[in-house]
Amino acid sequence: MSTQQPPEPSGRVALVTGASRGIGYGIAEALVARGDRVVITGRGEEALKEAVERLGADRAIGVPGKAHDEAHQAAAVEAAMDGFGRVDFLINNAGTNPVFGPIADLDLDVARKVFETNVISALGFAQRTWHAWQKQNGGAIVNIASIAGVSASPFIGAYGMSKAAMVNLTLQLAHEFAPVVRVNAIAPAVVKTKFAQALYEGREAEAAASYPLGRLGVPADIGGAAAFLTSSQSEWITGQTLVVDGGIFLNAGVG
Repeated sequence: MSTQQPPEPSGRVALVTGASRGIGYGIAEALVARGDRVVITGRGEEALKEAVERLGADRAIGVPGKAHDEAHQAAAVEAAMDGFGRVDFLINNAGTNPVFGPIADLDLDVARKVFETNVISALGFAQRTWHAWQKQNGGAIVNIASIAGVSASPFIGAYGMSKAAMVNLTLQLAHEFAPVVRVNAIAPAVVKTKFAQALYEGREAEAAASYPLGRLGVPADIGGAAAFLTSSQSEWITGQTLVVDGGIFLNAGVG
Protein backbone atom coordinates (compact mmCIF):
# COMPACT_ATOMS: atom_id res chain seq x y z
CA MET A 1 0.00 0.00 0.00
CA SER A 2 1.32 3.43 -0.96
CA THR A 3 2.17 5.78 1.88
CA GLN A 4 2.51 8.78 -0.38
CA GLN A 5 0.54 11.73 0.94
CA PRO A 6 -1.76 13.64 -1.41
CA PRO A 7 -0.43 17.07 -2.43
CA GLU A 8 -1.53 20.15 -0.58
CA PRO A 9 -4.46 21.80 -2.38
CA SER A 10 -3.31 24.53 -4.75
CA GLY A 11 -6.60 26.40 -4.51
CA ARG A 12 -6.97 26.21 -8.29
CA VAL A 13 -9.71 24.43 -10.22
CA ALA A 14 -9.68 23.01 -13.74
CA LEU A 15 -12.51 21.88 -16.01
CA VAL A 16 -11.27 19.09 -18.28
CA THR A 17 -13.63 17.88 -21.00
CA GLY A 18 -13.60 14.32 -22.30
CA ALA A 19 -11.63 13.15 -19.27
CA SER A 20 -13.03 9.79 -18.21
CA ARG A 21 -10.06 8.11 -19.92
CA GLY A 22 -7.22 8.67 -22.38
CA ILE A 23 -5.59 12.06 -22.85
CA GLY A 24 -8.24 13.89 -20.85
CA TYR A 25 -7.80 11.62 -17.86
CA GLY A 26 -4.01 11.93 -18.13
CA ILE A 27 -4.37 15.71 -17.97
CA ALA A 28 -6.76 15.57 -15.02
CA GLU A 29 -4.37 13.22 -13.24
CA ALA A 30 -1.43 15.58 -13.77
CA LEU A 31 -3.37 18.56 -12.43
CA VAL A 32 -4.64 16.67 -9.38
CA ALA A 33 -1.07 15.46 -8.72
CA ARG A 34 0.08 19.06 -8.30
CA GLY A 35 -2.81 19.91 -5.99
CA ASP A 36 -5.52 21.24 -8.29
CA ARG A 37 -9.13 20.15 -8.08
CA VAL A 38 -10.89 19.13 -11.27
CA VAL A 39 -14.30 18.87 -12.84
CA ILE A 40 -14.21 16.22 -15.56
CA THR A 41 -16.76 15.45 -18.25
CA GLY A 42 -17.47 12.43 -20.41
CA ARG A 43 -20.27 10.63 -22.20
CA GLY A 44 -20.11 7.39 -20.19
CA GLU A 45 -21.51 7.86 -16.71
CA GLU A 46 -19.95 4.70 -15.27
CA ALA A 47 -16.50 5.40 -16.74
CA LEU A 48 -16.71 8.94 -15.40
CA LYS A 49 -17.61 7.69 -11.94
CA GLU A 50 -14.62 5.34 -11.94
CA ALA A 51 -12.32 8.17 -13.06
CA VAL A 52 -13.53 10.37 -10.18
CA GLU A 53 -12.85 7.55 -7.71
CA ARG A 54 -9.30 7.14 -9.03
CA LEU A 55 -8.63 10.87 -8.90
CA GLY A 56 -10.17 11.21 -5.44
CA ALA A 57 -13.73 12.16 -4.62
CA ASP A 58 -12.46 15.12 -2.60
CA ARG A 59 -10.50 16.42 -5.59
CA ALA A 60 -12.77 15.61 -8.55
CA ILE A 61 -16.36 16.04 -9.72
CA GLY A 62 -17.76 14.22 -12.74
CA VAL A 63 -20.43 15.68 -15.02
CA PRO A 64 -21.74 13.26 -17.67
CA GLY A 65 -22.98 14.52 -21.01
CA LYS A 66 -22.18 15.24 -24.64
CA ALA A 67 -19.69 18.01 -25.26
CA HIS A 68 -21.76 19.70 -27.97
CA ASP A 69 -24.85 19.89 -25.74
CA GLU A 70 -25.11 23.47 -24.49
CA ALA A 71 -27.07 22.37 -21.41
CA HIS A 72 -24.21 20.01 -20.55
CA GLN A 73 -21.67 22.81 -21.00
CA ALA A 74 -23.65 24.98 -18.62
CA ALA A 75 -23.98 22.14 -16.11
CA ALA A 76 -20.24 21.45 -16.11
CA VAL A 77 -19.30 25.08 -15.46
CA GLU A 78 -22.02 25.32 -12.83
CA ALA A 79 -20.65 22.20 -11.12
CA ALA A 80 -17.22 23.82 -10.89
CA MET A 81 -18.63 27.03 -9.46
CA ASP A 82 -21.03 25.33 -7.05
CA GLY A 83 -18.64 22.59 -5.98
CA PHE A 84 -15.33 24.43 -5.86
CA GLY A 85 -16.23 28.12 -6.18
CA ARG A 86 -14.07 28.87 -9.22
CA VAL A 87 -12.78 27.60 -12.58
CA ASP A 88 -9.24 28.80 -13.24
CA PHE A 89 -8.36 26.49 -16.10
CA LEU A 90 -10.30 25.06 -19.02
CA ILE A 91 -8.88 22.10 -20.95
CA ASN A 92 -10.87 21.50 -24.13
CA ASN A 93 -10.10 17.87 -24.84
CA ALA A 94 -13.42 16.31 -25.87
CA GLY A 95 -13.40 15.20 -29.48
CA THR A 96 -14.63 12.69 -32.01
CA ASN A 97 -13.42 11.07 -35.23
CA PRO A 98 -16.19 8.82 -36.53
CA VAL A 99 -14.97 8.44 -40.12
CA PHE A 100 -11.87 7.03 -41.84
CA GLY A 101 -11.40 7.48 -45.57
CA PRO A 102 -10.67 9.93 -48.39
CA ILE A 103 -12.07 13.41 -48.01
CA ALA A 104 -13.47 13.28 -51.56
CA ASP A 105 -16.12 10.86 -50.31
CA LEU A 106 -16.70 12.47 -46.92
CA ASP A 107 -20.34 12.62 -45.82
CA LEU A 108 -20.98 16.30 -45.13
CA ASP A 109 -23.29 15.51 -42.23
CA VAL A 110 -20.43 13.62 -40.61
CA ALA A 111 -18.14 16.61 -41.20
CA ARG A 112 -20.69 18.84 -39.47
CA LYS A 113 -20.84 16.46 -36.50
CA VAL A 114 -17.04 16.47 -36.19
CA PHE A 115 -16.89 20.26 -36.18
CA GLU A 116 -19.81 20.54 -33.74
CA THR A 117 -18.09 18.23 -31.25
CA ASN A 118 -14.46 19.21 -31.76
CA VAL A 119 -14.67 22.96 -32.34
CA ILE A 120 -18.03 24.52 -31.53
CA SER A 121 -18.18 22.76 -28.15
CA ALA A 122 -14.72 24.12 -27.28
CA LEU A 123 -15.89 27.63 -28.08
CA GLY A 124 -19.00 27.10 -25.98
CA PHE A 125 -17.01 25.94 -22.97
CA ALA A 126 -14.59 28.86 -23.39
CA GLN A 127 -17.43 31.37 -23.47
CA ARG A 128 -18.98 29.93 -20.33
CA THR A 129 -15.78 29.73 -18.26
CA TRP A 130 -14.91 33.27 -19.35
CA HIS A 131 -18.19 34.71 -18.13
CA ALA A 132 -18.42 32.53 -15.01
CA TRP A 133 -14.95 33.24 -13.60
CA GLN A 134 -12.02 33.97 -15.88
CA LYS A 135 -13.05 37.41 -17.16
CA GLN A 136 -12.83 38.87 -13.67
CA ASN A 137 -10.24 36.57 -12.13
CA GLY A 138 -7.91 35.34 -14.86
CA GLY A 139 -6.73 31.85 -15.70
CA ALA A 140 -5.73 29.80 -18.71
CA ILE A 141 -7.28 27.73 -21.48
CA VAL A 142 -5.61 24.81 -23.24
CA ASN A 143 -7.15 23.41 -26.42
CA ILE A 144 -6.15 19.90 -27.43
CA ALA A 145 -5.51 20.05 -31.16
CA SER A 146 -3.46 17.47 -33.12
CA ILE A 147 -0.60 17.25 -35.55
CA ALA A 148 -3.39 16.33 -37.98
CA GLY A 149 -4.39 19.98 -37.73
CA VAL A 150 -0.99 21.36 -38.72
CA SER A 151 -0.23 19.01 -41.62
CA ALA A 152 -2.03 16.92 -44.20
CA SER A 153 -3.86 14.05 -42.52
CA PRO A 154 -4.75 11.35 -45.06
CA PHE A 155 -7.90 9.34 -44.27
CA ILE A 156 -8.79 11.48 -41.24
CA GLY A 157 -9.40 14.70 -43.16
CA ALA A 158 -12.48 15.84 -41.24
CA TYR A 159 -10.66 15.38 -37.97
CA GLY A 160 -7.63 17.24 -39.32
CA MET A 161 -9.75 20.15 -40.52
CA SER A 162 -11.45 20.42 -37.14
CA LYS A 163 -8.11 20.41 -35.34
CA ALA A 164 -6.79 23.12 -37.67
CA ALA A 165 -9.85 25.13 -36.64
CA MET A 166 -8.91 24.48 -33.00
CA VAL A 167 -5.49 26.00 -33.66
CA ASN A 168 -7.11 29.12 -35.08
CA LEU A 169 -9.69 29.22 -32.30
CA THR A 170 -6.73 29.30 -29.92
CA LEU A 171 -5.35 32.36 -31.70
CA GLN A 172 -8.70 34.14 -31.69
CA LEU A 173 -9.34 33.48 -28.00
CA ALA A 174 -5.77 34.36 -27.03
CA HIS A 175 -6.11 37.73 -28.74
CA GLU A 176 -9.55 38.51 -27.34
CA PHE A 177 -9.01 37.25 -23.79
CA ALA A 178 -5.61 38.90 -23.27
CA PRO A 179 -4.23 40.07 -20.95
CA VAL A 180 -6.50 38.36 -18.43
CA VAL A 181 -6.51 34.78 -19.73
CA ARG A 182 -3.78 32.95 -21.60
CA VAL A 183 -4.91 30.54 -24.34
CA ASN A 184 -2.67 27.90 -25.89
CA ALA A 185 -3.03 24.59 -27.71
CA ILE A 186 -1.29 21.24 -27.66
CA ALA A 187 -0.91 19.25 -30.89
CA PRO A 188 -0.12 15.62 -30.04
CA ALA A 189 0.94 12.93 -32.47
CA VAL A 190 -0.38 9.39 -31.89
CA VAL A 191 -0.99 8.76 -28.21
CA LYS A 192 -1.78 5.28 -26.93
CA THR A 193 -5.47 5.60 -26.12
CA LYS A 194 -8.64 3.77 -27.09
CA PHE A 195 -9.51 6.79 -29.27
CA ALA A 196 -6.37 6.36 -31.40
CA GLN A 197 -6.18 2.57 -31.22
CA ALA A 198 -7.03 2.05 -34.89
CA LEU A 199 -3.85 3.93 -35.85
CA TYR A 200 -1.49 1.46 -34.16
CA GLU A 201 -3.37 -1.67 -33.10
CA GLY A 202 -1.51 -4.80 -34.19
CA ARG A 203 1.43 -2.76 -35.48
CA GLU A 204 2.61 -0.70 -32.52
CA ALA A 205 6.30 -1.56 -32.95
CA GLU A 206 6.16 -0.61 -36.61
CA ALA A 207 4.32 2.62 -35.85
CA ALA A 208 6.70 3.53 -33.04
CA ALA A 209 9.74 2.91 -35.22
CA SER A 210 8.88 5.94 -37.34
CA TYR A 211 9.22 8.23 -34.33
CA PRO A 212 12.72 9.60 -33.65
CA LEU A 213 12.14 9.12 -29.91
CA GLY A 214 11.27 5.48 -30.54
CA ARG A 215 7.81 5.22 -29.02
CA LEU A 216 4.24 6.40 -29.27
CA GLY A 217 2.92 8.95 -26.82
CA VAL A 218 1.13 8.15 -23.59
CA PRO A 219 -1.49 10.31 -21.83
CA ALA A 220 1.03 11.45 -19.22
CA ASP A 221 3.07 13.14 -21.98
CA ILE A 222 0.13 15.40 -22.75
CA GLY A 223 -0.72 15.77 -19.08
CA GLY A 224 2.74 17.19 -18.42
CA ALA A 225 2.40 19.66 -21.29
CA ALA A 226 -1.01 20.82 -20.06
CA ALA A 227 0.31 21.20 -16.53
CA PHE A 228 3.10 23.42 -17.85
CA LEU A 229 0.75 25.59 -19.92
CA THR A 230 -1.45 26.17 -16.86
CA SER A 231 1.47 26.93 -14.54
CA SER A 232 3.32 30.07 -13.52
CA GLN A 233 6.26 28.87 -15.63
CA SER A 234 4.27 29.70 -18.78
CA GLU A 235 2.96 33.12 -17.78
CA TRP A 236 4.46 34.82 -20.85
CA ILE A 237 3.12 32.28 -23.35
CA THR A 238 -0.18 32.74 -25.16
CA GLY A 239 -1.56 32.02 -28.62
CA GLN A 240 0.89 29.17 -29.19
CA THR A 241 0.44 25.59 -30.33
CA LEU A 242 2.88 23.25 -28.60
CA VAL A 243 3.62 20.22 -30.79
CA VAL A 244 4.15 17.11 -28.65
CA ASP A 245 4.98 14.48 -31.23
CA GLY A 246 7.98 12.36 -30.27
CA GLY A 247 9.88 14.07 -33.09
CA ILE A 248 7.72 12.70 -35.92
CA PHE A 249 7.78 16.04 -37.76
CA LEU A 250 11.54 15.72 -38.08
CA ASN A 251 10.91 13.05 -40.69
CA ALA A 252 9.50 15.70 -43.02
CA GLY A 253 12.95 17.19 -43.48
CA VAL A 254 14.95 16.97 -46.68
CA GLY A 255 17.39 14.08 -46.99
